[in-house]
Amino acid sequence: MIMETKKTVKAGLIQFDVKLGDVESNLEVAFQGIDSLGAGKTDIAVLPEMWSCGFDNQKLTVHAEKTGAIIDRLSQAAFRYNMIIAGSLPESSGNNIYNTMYVIDRNGDIAGTYRKIHLFSLTGEDKYFSAGNKAVVCETSIGPVGLMICYDLRFPELCRSLALSQAILVIVSAQWPIGRTRHWDILLRARAIENQIFVIAANRNGKEEGIEYGGHSQFVTPLGDVLDMAKNESCILNARLDLSEISEFRNKIPCLDERVPGSYAV
Repeated sequence: MIMETKKTVKAGLIQFDVKLGDVESNLEVAFQGIDSLGAGKTDIAVLPEMWSCGFDNQKLTVHAEKTGAIIDRLSQAAFRYNMIIAGSLPESSGNNIYNTMYVIDRNGDIAGTYRKIHLFSLTGEDKYFSAGNKAVVCETSIGPVGLMICYDLRFPELCRSLALSQAILVIVSAQWPIGRTRHWDILLRARAIENQIFVIAANRNGKEEGIEYGGHSQFVTPLGDVLDMAKNESCILNARLDLSEISEFRNKIPCLDERVPGSYAV
């Protein structure tokens, strides 16, 4: 369970106001951020949930048809900047639409995809999307990375499974509302501390159909320290993650090794 590494990763976040259904506008903002992070020799860049089109639920099939071309552009950018890029987009498969996180590695290849398991019924996400059924840790050029999307954050079992599958960091893409920002902040730190991993969380900001989104995109260490946090405005952030902190913390307090799952399995 304990990873020996002295690597330092330069991580980046792109937080912006995702415009409902306006793919071209969203792509322009996102790729400006990618270009900026790439020029700064960032190792991994994370985008918000459904960053190409938002939850434009009546037109998801149309938007999903564009995802392949968007992935091609992401692949070209990842290769150009030698940078991992991740974020969630609509995916069409058969008669189903999924809220899917794509991770593009430095060489431009897709390192992994994750279909959101926990759909947010409060906003009717489950009426328009099909749910995924598999936790995903993808192998990347910086190590194994676990994937989560927004509402998944409220389910500690998922993040624990990612840590037990050797993830050294977990990416969270989200559209989390401002009214529950306190939950967002606390849950991100809890997931990082209890699993002794890094968390990179990219939320959106702005307003849409009466809902205001909270921003607060951030980088959290295994000790629960926030290396940097966005305010509620569009921005680009960077932080250096010292991955040796994982093994240091796990050696000092070996929580994952000292679990007794047989005593509290449900």
